[in-house]
Amino acid sequence: MSLLTRLGRREGQNRQVRIFAAQDEAQNLAEERSYQAVKHRIHQRIVDEMTPAEQVVLSSIHQDPHKVEAIIDTYCQRALDADPFAIPRGEKARLIADIRDEMLGLGPIEPLLQDDSITEIMVNGPKKVFVERLGKLELTDVQFHDNAHVMNIAERILTPLGRRIDESSPLVDARLEDGSRVNIIIPPLSLTGPAITIRKFSKKPLTVDNLIAFGTIDEKMAEFLRACVKARINILVSGGTGSGKTTTLNVISSFIPEEERIVTIEDAAELRLQQEHVVTLESRPANIEGEGQITIRDLVRNALRMRPDRIIVGEVRSGEALDMLQAMNTGHDGSLTTAHANSPRDALSRLETMVLMSGLELPVRAIREQISSAIDLIIQQSRMKDGSRKITHVTEVQHMEGNTITMQDIFRYQQQGYDEKGKAVGRYVSTGLKPNFLEKFEVNGIELPKDFFGVTDSGRREYF
Repeated sequence: MSLLTRLGRREGQNRQVRIFAAQDEAQNLAEERSYQAVKHRIHQRIVDEMTPAEQVVLSSIHQDPHKVEAIIDTYCQRALDADPFAIPRGEKARLIADIRDEMLGLGPIEPLLQDDSITEIMVNGPKKVFVERLGKLELTDVQFHDNAHVMNIAERILTPLGRRIDESSPLVDARLEDGSRVNIIIPPLSLTGPAITIRKFSKKPLTVDNLIAFGTIDEKMAEFLRACVKARINILVSGGTGSGKTTTLNVISSFIPEEERIVTIEDAAELRLQQEHVVTLESRPANIEGEGQITIRDLVRNALRMRPDRIIVGEVRSGEALDMLQAMNTGHDGSLTTAHANSPRDALSRLETMVLMSGLELPVRAIREQISSAIDLIIQQSRMKDGSRKITHVTEVQHMEGNTITMQDIFRYQQQGYDEKGKAVGRYVSTGLKPNFLEKFEVNGIELPKDFFGVTDSGRREYF
């Protein structure tokens, strides 16, 4: 047999395989459409035919979930008895679970919320749902029926929270019962239809050991940050969106001693402190009449009257930065907060801008003096190209020299590229410089080994 004949036969076989694969895909698509149509029909039938007594049972899901499943099972069975070939017999359990999610959960995205490997869910209109899994974005096969279906789920999220979304108020931030953060934006602001973004949080709070295992930090840096928190150093966690600032803030807050009184202030409560003596405050948007708004700045001012040992602000974004700095400068040492910035130097510039947003006409030098005396340490965090999070700088804020705030790195992450699997490769290094705030360590009885900041002959101590 000639080479040309063999190649032609092989090409024919490959073409046949592609045809069979396309046929299988088309058949699977048709079966899925049929399944979705049956599910939609049964769901509508339950809504239309449900008795008042059954509605009471459905509203009491937390009390007796078995009764709820029994009601849904009954309606599903009636529909399948009327049309026994509507779906394969093995799909009945999936049908009941999906309808239960539609009626009691968050519909198509409920399984995504239950998947612990997923950290973020992004609904871009009814037909595109993306997730972040292990640091990577991927398109799922989850779909909604239409825009009205997405809006129904959005309203189901907001109704228990007393929040609303409509054309007059087309965007809203909220949180789910488990603490997951939700942003919803709808037309006319969103041209692709209603968009829902859910940032999930681990059911079990992460620990410093988890961050070490993830490569976000190493043991030496963790030891230093633990000592800083116990020594009541004022810390700003800086980073871009999705860099893990809140997670890091949660972890380092676990180093605060149990006997201290902590007041946390957030737009949407995400922090999950493990200490007993914690007061959690949450800002409130204006109501439909435009009244009743309580801002982060209002809460920071109020927290000062609550006899806090420490104040933790989930994120400073505006004029509350001035109140936070003043709190740090007036006896509330050991306070923690986060800000959006791409470097430690950018973080200081952002703070300066936010203070100017307070409405007070302060000289720039006076603002910088406030910042340099209030903030002791900046933890800079970044999201790498492979999806991992790294603390790239641990930087001391020192003092003013002229009109400039001086800074020095205590630790930094040196990236050396990516391996063949696309994973970031690098190492953490100590600069060998001692922070000027070690005096606070002595005052608070915190000790580090004498050679902790030691350097090698090369002038830098390196470790992994």
